[in-house]
Amino acid sequence: MIFEGETQEEREGYALSDILPLRPAPAITWINVEGLHHEALLAEFGETFQLNSLLLEDILNTEQRPKAETLDTHTYIILKTFAFKAAQEEIATEQVSIVMGPHFVITFLEDADPQFDEVKNRLRLNSRRLRSLGAGYLTHMLLDTIIDSYFSVLEEVGERLETLEDSLSKKNPPNILQNLHRLKRELIFLRKNIWPVREILNGLQHADTEIITPEVHPYLRDLYDHTIQVMDTLESYRDLLGGLQDLYLSVLSYRMNDVMKVLTIMSSLFIPLTFIVGVYGMNFKVMPELDQPWGYPAVWVIMLLTATGMLAYFKRKRWI
Repeated sequence: MIFEGETQEEREGYALSDILPLRPAPAITWINVEGLHHEALLAEFGETFQLNSLLLEDILNTEQRPKAETLDTHTYIILKTFAFKAAQEEIATEQVSIVMGPHFVITFLEDADPQFDEVKNRLRLNSRRLRSLGAGYLTHMLLDTIIDSYFSVLEEVGERLETLEDSLSKKNPPNILQNLHRLKRELIFLRKNIWPVREILNGLQHADTEIITPEVHPYLRDLYDHTIQVMDTLESYRDLLGGLQDLYLSVLSYRMNDVMKVLTIMSSLFIPLTFIVGVYGMNFKVMPELDQPWGYPAVWVIMLLTATGMLAYFKRKRWI
């Protein structure tokens, strides 16, 4: 997309020659590259816009840690964007690289992704502020879209935490421990990739470059506040997840105690009965009760009275 004066122009092409030459300032050109499998095209971008080989390696390395660096002719930013896939119940991630020059912005995406369509629509409807604030404001809009994706993912994480919390009340929750560990790994991954965004935004506000004008700084501070809010929400979810893990272990311990309590009571009841049966099972001839007709019923009465008395005692002690 090219913005100049009161007009804007959109071009699509598969070669850099379809876009070049760039129009001089104050026109702003946004080039969106979808797909990183055309290494020859990336090399052509590097040669045309004076991007060093280390930067091109960072763009191709999709496992790169989020970072930003300001050079003489341009500033580049590498971030992660997230989306929750409901079908797989997992968080999908994609690396976004942004190269910002005096009157151009280049974005590199791993695949064709509609995440910047909202930015395009906003620019189609009203691009006056972009024309007055330059490439720095366009970069702010792109960063704003990426940070908004963090809120969407955290909302899904919050709903999954509520579902896990509700499932703990069930007698036999399915795969609760596996789900807790899976969600814990996802929160750690999110924190690892969102935490550096604060440093990036703080660095952009204090960067010694003419690309980011002072008029853009309030917008960057607003994004910084949004990032702080994301981090606070993320930390609260981590605390809540730790509480759910402790609650799950407490529930398991409580249920195990109930089982042990029943087994202990049954064992306590049968210990005296076993003793009585053991005494009358001895092979001695001089046991007077053996020759009495009431001996067998008497033993049963003694055992029943013993068991009943013990149950009454446990009940009075509130052990059962």
